Amino acid sequence: MNLLRSQIRYLVAGLILWLPVGIIVVVGRYLLGTLEDVGGDFLGLFLQDRVVYPGLGIMLWIMVFLLTGLVVNKTRVGDLLSRVPVVGLFFRKDGETMTPEKLIGLSPCLFLYSPTCLSYGWILSEQQVKLNNETAHFALVNVYYPNVPTIVTGQVYTARKETVMKLGNQSREIVDVLLYGLRRPASLRYLPWDDEDDEEFKRRAELFGIVLGADSTTSSALGSGQLVQV
Repeated sequence: MNLLRSQIRYLVAGLILWLPVGIIVVVGRYLLGTLEDVGGDFLGLFLQDRVVYPGLGIMLWIMVFLLTGLVVNKTRVGDLLSRVPVVGLFFRKDGETMTPEKLIGLSPCLFLYSPTCLSYGWILSEQQVKLNNETAHFALVNVYYPNVPTIVTGQVYTARKETVMKLGNQSREIVDVLLYGLRRPASLRYLPWDDEDDEEFKRRAELFGIVLGADSTTSSALGSGQLVQV
């Protein structure tokens, strides 16, 4: 009985492995066969006295899909389709969605997701705020907050500038951390904003758990490029 149970377990494991493959093959054959038949019948309307060779139906659909994609991406048709809820996500033009190449080019950061929770993100842009046509004393930062493990899907949060800490680490290092700690950098490097002096940086660093000068093992002097390693 034990031998029988083990064989059944192996059989089920093999079935679970091959079942998705079989479904993909069956569905793929059905779709390709349908496209071939429909495309061949359509070509037969124009080539009644000629033989429609196998494969021409698939080639016809490839050309149709290619031309449709060009129209969607190169004309205002894509802009109109992108406004359709949910479905419109698939019709957004390049630059409107996050890509690995764009993510690598952004500056990583930590931001206060809550008063006690730091979260990794990437800085998209800064947003000035005006009150009665006068620039306010605070600014906002648009932060990209990735979903794990896809990374290139996520949300955009707007946070007060003082609650966002720029990181001097490479984006690839932060991606590795988000992928369940696959690899971790030796340290996180805190960077001040360009318009931030030493005292402001020190006060703001306390929001991120750093008291500068209190522990030489967790902080370094600001004189070296105004950088804090943690």
